[in-house]
Amino acid sequence: MDKLAQYSNQIREILSKHVNLCNQYSKHDLENILVIDENNRHYIWMSVGWRKSDRINDITVYVRIRDQKFWIEEDWTEVGIANELMALGVPKEDIVLGFHSPQMRPYTDFAVA
Repeated sequence: MDKLAQYSNQIREILSKHVNLCNQYSKHDLENILVIDENNRHYIWMSVGWRKSDRINDITVYVRIRDQKFWIEEDWTEVGIANELMALGVPKEDIVLGFHSPQMRPYTDFAVA
C-alpha cells in the first residue's frame, strides 16, 4: 500500500473511532459527524445540532494530507491526533501542527512544513 493510501486509512480509522464513541455518549441534541473529501484529502470531525437554544456547528478536528504529510489544522482532543498518529507508526517528520504559526513550528518536535 502506498504512503498516501496508508495515511488516508489511518486518519479515517482514528477519526471514525472518536466520532462513534462521541455519538454513543452524546448528552445533547448533537451529532458528531465525519466529513471526508478523499479527492483532496481533507478529514473533518465536527459536531452539529443544538445545545438548549444555541446552534452548534463546531469543528473538533481538521486534518489534511498535503505534500505527503499530515497537516493538523484543528485539534481539540485530549490526547492529540498527532500522538495517535505516532502510535500507529507515523514519524514526527510527517506531521505538521498547522494550528501553530510558522514561526512557532520549529520549536515543536514535529515537521515545520
